Amino acid sequence: MVSPPSSDLPDVTGSVLERYWEAAAEAASDVIRAGAGEAVYETHRSPDKETSNEDGLLVISVDQEQAVLAVADGLGGHHGGALASKIALEQLFRAVVIALGAGREIRDGILDGFELANQEILGLGVGAGTTLAVAEIAGATVRTYHVGDSAILHCGGGGKIKQQTIMHSPTGYAVESGMLSEGDALDHAERHLVSNIVGSKNMSIDIGSPRQIAARDTILLASDGLFDNFEPDSIVEQVRKGPLPAVTTELVARCQERMSSDGKADDLTVIVWRPGKSSR
Repeated sequence: MVSPPSSDLPDVTGSVLERYWEAAAEAASDVIRAGAGEAVYETHRSPDKETSNEDGLLVISVDQEQAVLAVADGLGGHHGGALASKIALEQLFRAVVIALGAGREIRDGILDGFELANQEILGLGVGAGTTLAVAEIAGATVRTYHVGDSAILHCGGGGKIKQQTIMHSPTGYAVESGMLSEGDALDHAERHLVSNIVGSKNMSIDIGSPRQIAARDTILLASDGLFDNFEPDSIVEQVRKGPLPAVTTELVARCQERMSSDGKADDLTVIVWRPGKSSR
Protein backbone atom coordinates (compact mmCIF):
# COMPACT_ATOMS: atom_id res chain seq x y z
CA MET A 1 0.00 0.00 0.00
CA VAL A 2 1.47 3.35 -1.00
CA SER A 3 0.22 6.92 -1.11
CA PRO A 4 0.67 9.18 -4.13
CA PRO A 5 3.06 12.13 -3.73
CA SER A 6 1.38 14.87 -1.73
CA SER A 7 4.15 17.27 -0.72
CA ASP A 8 3.03 19.82 -3.29
CA LEU A 9 -0.68 19.53 -2.51
CA PRO A 10 -2.65 22.07 -0.46
CA ASP A 11 -3.35 21.53 3.22
CA VAL A 12 -6.94 20.33 3.60
CA THR A 13 -6.84 20.37 7.41
CA GLY A 14 -6.50 16.62 7.67
CA SER A 15 -9.93 15.88 6.28
CA VAL A 16 -8.70 13.68 3.43
CA LEU A 17 -7.60 10.16 4.34
CA GLU A 18 -6.17 8.58 1.21
CA ARG A 19 -5.77 4.92 0.52
CA TYR A 20 -4.09 4.16 -2.77
CA TRP A 21 -3.06 0.86 -4.29
CA GLU A 22 -0.41 1.01 -7.01
CA ALA A 23 -0.97 -1.07 -10.12
CA ALA A 24 2.34 -2.97 -10.01
CA ALA A 25 1.38 -5.45 -7.28
CA GLU A 26 0.29 -9.01 -7.99
CA ALA A 27 -2.47 -8.97 -5.36
CA ALA A 28 -3.76 -6.80 -2.52
CA SER A 29 -6.84 -6.50 -0.31
CA ASP A 30 -8.10 -4.44 2.62
CA VAL A 31 -11.14 -3.22 4.58
CA ILE A 32 -11.42 0.59 4.76
CA ARG A 33 -13.76 3.01 6.46
CA ALA A 34 -15.01 5.23 3.60
CA GLY A 35 -17.32 8.15 4.24
CA ALA A 36 -20.57 7.00 5.85
CA GLY A 37 -19.79 3.36 5.13
CA GLU A 38 -17.21 0.65 4.75
CA ALA A 39 -15.35 -0.45 1.62
CA VAL A 40 -13.67 -3.77 0.96
CA TYR A 41 -11.37 -4.19 -2.01
CA GLU A 42 -9.47 -7.00 -3.69
CA THR A 43 -7.23 -6.87 -6.73
CA HIS A 44 -5.42 -9.75 -8.42
CA ARG A 45 -3.25 -10.28 -11.45
CA SER A 46 -4.67 -12.43 -14.24
CA PRO A 47 -3.98 -16.13 -13.58
CA ASP A 48 -2.58 -16.64 -17.07
CA LYS A 49 0.23 -14.05 -17.02
CA GLU A 50 3.40 -13.10 -15.16
CA THR A 51 3.53 -9.45 -16.18
CA SER A 52 2.23 -6.71 -13.88
CA ASN A 53 -1.37 -6.26 -12.84
CA GLU A 54 -2.66 -3.41 -15.03
CA ASP A 55 -5.62 -2.64 -12.75
CA GLY A 56 -5.54 -0.12 -9.93
CA LEU A 57 -7.92 1.30 -7.35
CA LEU A 58 -8.37 4.32 -5.14
CA VAL A 59 -10.43 4.96 -2.01
CA ILE A 60 -10.58 8.49 -0.58
CA SER A 61 -12.47 8.97 2.68
CA VAL A 62 -13.07 12.71 2.81
CA ASP A 63 -15.00 12.81 6.11
CA GLN A 64 -17.71 10.85 7.91
CA GLU A 65 -20.16 11.45 5.06
CA GLN A 66 -18.16 11.72 1.83
CA ALA A 67 -15.92 9.32 -0.05
CA VAL A 68 -14.60 8.69 -3.55
CA LEU A 69 -14.16 5.14 -4.88
CA ALA A 70 -12.40 4.39 -8.16
CA VAL A 71 -11.25 1.47 -10.32
CA ALA A 72 -8.98 1.78 -13.35
CA ASP A 73 -8.08 -0.94 -15.85
CA GLY A 74 -5.08 -0.24 -18.06
CA LEU A 75 -5.61 -1.57 -21.55
CA GLY A 76 -3.56 -4.73 -21.94
CA GLY A 77 -3.50 -4.40 -25.71
CA HIS A 78 -1.68 -1.08 -25.51
CA HIS A 79 1.81 -0.13 -24.35
CA GLY A 80 1.88 1.23 -20.84
CA GLY A 81 -1.46 -0.10 -19.58
CA ALA A 82 -0.23 -0.33 -15.98
CA LEU A 83 1.25 3.16 -16.23
CA ALA A 84 -1.99 4.57 -17.66
CA SER A 85 -4.12 3.22 -14.80
CA LYS A 86 -1.60 4.55 -12.27
CA ILE A 87 -1.67 8.00 -13.88
CA ALA A 88 -5.47 8.06 -13.90
CA LEU A 89 -5.69 7.30 -10.17
CA GLU A 90 -2.91 9.69 -9.20
CA GLN A 91 -4.47 12.54 -11.16
CA LEU A 92 -7.89 11.78 -9.70
CA PHE A 93 -6.46 11.84 -6.18
CA ARG A 94 -4.56 15.07 -6.76
CA ALA A 95 -7.51 16.82 -8.41
CA VAL A 96 -9.91 15.91 -5.60
CA VAL A 97 -7.47 17.12 -2.94
CA ILE A 98 -6.83 20.36 -4.82
CA ALA A 99 -10.57 20.97 -5.29
CA LEU A 100 -11.21 20.46 -1.58
CA GLY A 101 -8.34 22.77 -0.67
CA ALA A 102 -9.84 25.46 -2.89
CA GLY A 103 -13.31 25.08 -1.36
CA ARG A 104 -14.75 23.55 -4.54
CA GLU A 105 -17.08 20.57 -4.88
CA ILE A 106 -15.76 17.01 -4.99
CA ARG A 107 -17.54 16.68 -8.34
CA ASP A 108 -15.27 19.39 -9.75
CA GLY A 109 -12.20 17.51 -8.59
CA ILE A 110 -13.40 14.25 -10.10
CA LEU A 111 -14.05 15.82 -13.49
CA ASP A 112 -10.70 17.64 -13.37
CA GLY A 113 -9.04 14.30 -12.57
CA PHE A 114 -10.47 12.68 -15.69
CA GLU A 115 -9.35 15.56 -17.89
CA LEU A 116 -5.86 15.83 -16.39
CA ALA A 117 -5.34 12.08 -16.64
CA ASN A 118 -6.44 12.12 -20.26
CA GLN A 119 -3.98 14.89 -21.08
CA GLU A 120 -1.07 13.18 -19.33
CA ILE A 121 -1.71 9.78 -20.89
CA LEU A 122 -2.06 11.31 -24.35
CA GLY A 123 1.21 13.13 -23.70
CA LEU A 124 3.04 9.84 -23.26
CA GLY A 125 2.66 9.32 -27.00
CA VAL A 126 2.75 5.51 -26.76
CA GLY A 127 -0.92 4.70 -27.36
CA ALA A 128 -1.56 3.93 -23.69
CA GLY A 129 -5.08 4.00 -22.28
CA THR A 130 -7.19 3.03 -19.32
CA THR A 131 -10.75 2.78 -18.13
CA LEU A 132 -11.82 4.76 -15.07
CA ALA A 133 -14.98 4.19 -13.01
CA VAL A 134 -15.67 6.51 -10.07
CA ALA A 135 -18.41 6.57 -7.42
CA GLU A 136 -18.87 9.73 -5.34
CA ILE A 137 -20.51 8.96 -2.00
CA ALA A 138 -22.14 11.98 -0.31
CA GLY A 139 -24.06 10.95 2.79
CA ALA A 140 -27.08 9.00 1.56
CA THR A 141 -26.48 9.61 -2.16
CA VAL A 142 -24.15 8.18 -4.79
CA ARG A 143 -23.16 9.60 -8.17
CA THR A 144 -21.21 7.74 -10.84
CA TYR A 145 -18.66 8.89 -13.40
CA HIS A 146 -17.03 6.54 -15.87
CA VAL A 147 -15.08 6.06 -19.06
CA GLY A 148 -14.66 2.60 -20.58
CA ASP A 149 -15.91 -0.84 -19.60
CA SER A 150 -15.08 -0.93 -15.91
CA ALA A 151 -18.54 -0.78 -14.38
CA ILE A 152 -20.53 0.21 -11.29
CA LEU A 153 -23.54 -1.65 -9.84
CA HIS A 154 -25.89 -0.30 -7.15
CA CYS A 155 -28.29 -2.85 -5.71
CA GLY A 156 -30.75 -3.15 -2.86
CA GLY A 157 -30.72 -5.75 -0.10
CA GLY A 158 -33.48 -7.65 -1.89
CA GLY A 159 -31.39 -7.93 -5.06
CA LYS A 160 -32.96 -5.17 -7.16
CA ILE A 161 -30.43 -3.44 -9.43
CA LYS A 162 -30.98 0.27 -8.83
CA GLN A 163 -28.25 1.41 -11.20
CA GLN A 164 -25.91 -0.26 -13.66
CA THR A 165 -23.49 1.84 -15.68
CA ILE A 166 -23.33 1.22 -19.42
CA MET A 167 -20.10 -0.32 -20.63
CA HIS A 168 -18.53 1.83 -23.33
CA SER A 169 -18.10 -0.97 -25.83
CA PRO A 170 -19.96 -2.39 -28.83
CA THR A 171 -21.39 -5.19 -26.69
CA GLY A 172 -22.21 -2.82 -23.83
CA TYR A 173 -24.26 -0.57 -26.09
CA ALA A 174 -25.91 -3.60 -27.71
CA VAL A 175 -27.01 -4.89 -24.28
CA GLU A 176 -28.33 -1.45 -23.31
CA SER A 177 -30.35 -1.20 -26.52
CA GLY A 178 -31.85 -4.66 -26.05
CA MET A 179 -30.17 -6.09 -29.14
CA LEU A 180 -28.02 -8.47 -27.09
CA SER A 181 -28.67 -10.32 -23.83
CA GLU A 182 -26.25 -10.18 -20.89
CA GLY A 183 -25.59 -13.90 -21.31
CA ASP A 184 -24.85 -13.66 -25.03
CA ALA A 185 -22.59 -10.66 -24.41
CA LEU A 186 -20.27 -12.78 -22.26
CA ASP A 187 -19.40 -14.96 -25.26
CA HIS A 188 -19.48 -12.29 -27.95
CA ALA A 189 -16.47 -12.09 -30.28
CA GLU A 190 -16.19 -8.31 -29.73
CA ARG A 191 -16.46 -8.47 -25.93
CA HIS A 192 -12.85 -7.28 -25.58
CA LEU A 193 -13.34 -4.07 -27.60
CA VAL A 194 -13.61 -0.72 -25.77
CA SER A 195 -14.92 2.36 -27.56
CA ASN A 196 -14.14 5.10 -25.00
CA ILE A 197 -10.94 5.36 -22.94
CA VAL A 198 -8.90 7.75 -20.84
CA GLY A 199 -6.03 8.44 -23.20
CA SER A 200 -8.12 9.38 -26.24
CA LYS A 201 -8.68 12.71 -27.96
CA ASN A 202 -12.38 11.80 -28.07
CA MET A 203 -12.76 10.78 -24.42
CA SER A 204 -16.29 11.31 -23.12
CA ILE A 205 -17.19 11.14 -19.41
CA ASP A 206 -20.50 9.43 -18.61
CA ILE A 207 -21.97 11.22 -15.56
CA GLY A 208 -24.86 9.70 -13.65
CA SER A 209 -27.52 11.48 -11.62
CA PRO A 210 -27.31 11.44 -7.79
CA ARG A 211 -29.20 8.43 -6.42
CA GLN A 212 -30.41 7.69 -2.93
CA ILE A 213 -28.64 5.00 -0.89
CA ALA A 214 -30.88 2.92 1.38
CA ALA A 215 -29.64 1.30 4.57
CA ARG A 216 -29.29 -2.19 3.04
CA ASP A 217 -27.84 -1.14 -0.34
CA THR A 218 -24.54 -2.32 -1.80
CA ILE A 219 -22.39 -0.46 -4.34
CA LEU A 220 -19.82 -2.38 -6.38
CA LEU A 221 -17.12 -1.12 -8.74
CA ALA A 222 -15.10 -3.59 -10.79
CA SER A 223 -12.87 -3.98 -13.81
CA ASP A 224 -14.16 -6.03 -16.72
CA GLY A 225 -12.40 -9.09 -15.31
CA LEU A 226 -15.53 -9.53 -13.20
CA PHE A 227 -18.18 -8.52 -15.75
CA ASP A 228 -16.66 -10.69 -18.50
CA ASN A 229 -17.24 -13.76 -16.33
CA PHE A 230 -20.54 -13.12 -14.52
CA GLU A 231 -23.84 -11.54 -15.49
CA PRO A 232 -24.90 -8.57 -13.30
CA ASP A 233 -27.76 -10.51 -11.65
CA SER A 234 -25.31 -13.20 -10.58
CA ILE A 235 -22.91 -10.62 -9.16
CA VAL A 236 -25.69 -8.93 -7.21
CA GLU A 237 -26.88 -12.24 -5.78
CA GLN A 238 -23.38 -12.88 -4.46
CA VAL A 239 -22.81 -9.48 -2.82
CA ARG A 240 -26.23 -8.19 -1.70
CA LYS A 241 -26.12 -9.76 1.77
CA GLY A 242 -23.69 -11.31 4.21
CA PRO A 243 -20.57 -9.88 5.93
CA LEU A 244 -18.90 -7.51 3.49
CA PRO A 245 -15.34 -8.93 3.64
CA ALA A 246 -16.63 -12.49 3.31
CA VAL A 247 -18.90 -11.85 0.32
CA THR A 248 -16.19 -9.88 -1.48
CA THR A 249 -13.61 -12.63 -0.95
CA GLU A 250 -16.10 -15.27 -2.10
CA LEU A 251 -17.02 -13.30 -5.23
CA VAL A 252 -13.38 -12.88 -6.20
CA ALA A 253 -12.61 -16.54 -5.49
CA ARG A 254 -15.49 -17.68 -7.70
CA CYS A 255 -14.38 -15.37 -10.48
CA GLN A 256 -10.78 -16.60 -10.29
CA GLU A 257 -12.01 -20.18 -10.37
CA ARG A 258 -14.03 -19.45 -13.50
CA MET A 259 -11.07 -17.69 -15.11
CA SER A 260 -8.96 -20.78 -14.53
CA SER A 261 -11.52 -23.09 -16.15
CA ASP A 262 -13.89 -21.97 -18.91
CA GLY A 263 -13.98 -18.21 -18.29
CA LYS A 264 -12.05 -15.21 -19.56
CA ALA A 265 -8.74 -14.73 -17.73
CA ASP A 266 -7.98 -11.09 -16.89
CA ASP A 267 -6.74 -8.83 -14.13
CA LEU A 268 -9.48 -8.48 -11.53
CA THR A 269 -10.23 -5.55 -9.23
CA VAL A 270 -13.32 -5.15 -7.06
CA ILE A 271 -14.46 -2.53 -4.54
CA VAL A 272 -17.65 -3.28 -2.57
CA TRP A 273 -19.14 -0.54 -0.35
CA ARG A 274 -22.07 -0.43 2.04
CA PRO A 275 -23.42 2.30 4.35
CA GLY A 276 -22.59 1.91 8.02
CA LYS A 277 -20.24 -0.67 9.45
CA SER A 278 -21.36 -3.86 7.74
CA SER A 279 -21.79 -7.13 9.60
CA ARG A 280 -24.39 -8.61 7.26
